[in-house]
Amino acid sequence: MPALFSHPLLRRLLRSLAILLLGWLALSWLLVLVLRFVPPWTSAVMLERQLGALIHGEKDFHLRHHWVPWRQVSPWVPLAMVAGEDQKFPYHHGFDLDSIQDALDAADDGKRLRGASTISQQTAKNLFLWNGRSFVRKGLEAYFTVLIELTWPKQRILEVYVNIAELGDGVYGVGAASDVYFHTTPARLGPAQAARLAAVLPSPRRMHADRPSAYVQRRTNWIQQQMMQLGGTGYVEGQAPAHPPRRSR
Repeated sequence: MPALFSHPLLRRLLRSLAILLLGWLALSWLLVLVLRFVPPWTSAVMLERQLGALIHGEKDFHLRHHWVPWRQVSPWVPLAMVAGEDQKFPYHHGFDLDSIQDALDAADDGKRLRGASTISQQTAKNLFLWNGRSFVRKGLEAYFTVLIELTWPKQRILEVYVNIAELGDGVYGVGAASDVYFHTTPARLGPAQAARLAAVLPSPRRMHADRPSAYVQRRTNWIQQQMMQLGGTGYVEGQAPAHPPRRSR
């Protein structure tokens, strides 16, 4: 075995692979660093959806998205998304270990494996990766989640998330969603409208914020209750309590 690794060709190959890996790590971190300050003009998931529409001949497909800075978004919007998706967001470092364990326990009991992704993980996936459940994608998602948590403040993570989350078929981010569904600006969205946007996040191509089903309406009401129990908009504006809340269902 030592003789094998001493072969000049193999050594050059291993050296080249190491250089490529280090180069990719450096470039990926540099990209994350740049996006801390520069608004992303698109995302991997948006590009994936556009490509899918092109491949399947969806001639009527139209992607709607435009960036809205944090100060121009109603604070009810990030609060609603935290209340509905990731109530421990101010406290964890990218991964909600309790939710992951709960999901694994449920799977062990024969129940369907449910998602336990945090907003940080969803931001990493939406921005850099693709939809799917492969181990490769989940591994890359974990890698980019760590980079994001190390490089961005929590407010920046939320700012990017509310701007790239899929909120309808072809509707990405609060800027497009507020216009398409409520004919207003993101700054003017109230708690009920914000909660309805958050309510469709589990399946935004099947659920509709402007034509809510009974399920979406029930979920909207639950999210509004959670928003109040979290203490209002201060929860996403740096005024969260010292300990995370207990999430109710």
